[in-house]
Amino acid sequence: MAGKDRKKQLARQRYERQEQARLARETRARRVKIIGSVAAVAVIAGGGGAVATFVGGKDDKSKDKANADAAASPSTPPTQAAAKPGECAYTAAQEAGAPKDLGKPPVKPAYDGTVKATIKTSQGDIGLELDGKKAPCATNSFAFLAKKDFWNKTFCHRLSTSEGLKMLQCGDPTGTGSGGPGYQFGNENTDGAKYTKGTLAMANAGPGTNGSQFFLVYGDSGLSPDYTVFGKITSGIDVLETVAKGGIAKAGQDGTGEPKKKVTIQDVSIAKK
Repeated sequence: MAGKDRKKQLARQRYERQEQARLARETRARRVKIIGSVAAVAVIAGGGGAVATFVGGKDDKSKDKANADAAASPSTPPTQAAAKPGECAYTAAQEAGAPKDLGKPPVKPAYDGTVKATIKTSQGDIGLELDGKKAPCATNSFAFLAKKDFWNKTFCHRLSTSEGLKMLQCGDPTGTGSGGPGYQFGNENTDGAKYTKGTLAMANAGPGTNGSQFFLVYGDSGLSPDYTVFGKITSGIDVLETVAKGGIAKAGQDGTGEPKKKVTIQDVSIAKK
């Protein structure tokens, strides 16, 4: 290879590495934002006094509310492939922790009704009921990842115990908030969505960025309807409440963080049809 061509190749490779690093940083920023932004929204929903306590002093309430609302605005979504009626579009994405040979869920959803699932954790089992009718693509993805043992030996990295947001977030293979399965898909079942106690929903970084992260709501939470509700918790709320009572090991700026009682996912199983 000529010296000039070799230089071009090296320059191109360097550019590709820089782009990958940039995408990884942006993905992490968006992932960190999801529950940070949610926390701000939830605290706002809890009352003005709570806003002052969470984000600033009394004199800055209006300014802080505006900043929180801006932070809660969804990020620009990636270009999503159009899905045919009755099918799901899963778009490839560069995400930390994604196995090379994982692949994507089938385009045609495997379920069109209720699906029972169980998350076996180090703190106890959590029973789920997935809604394959209202959220077929999220249910399809969850079942696909469960059958691939994607979440085995991962841990739930984010706990929120505020009055406006009571949830445990899981599903990141890296435990940092920036990981995913290597594909993303659009929102479902968000019209008029409520995040009451027992809700199972997808975590995201804006429309079209659903992946493997999900959150389990153990107490009524005031969130905007931006997160796919794809099922409910049928047992194990007491497990989540016990974890919440244990507190947060080291809270970040948004008041959330890894729970003191570490929750390691040992297995996620899907009941046979």
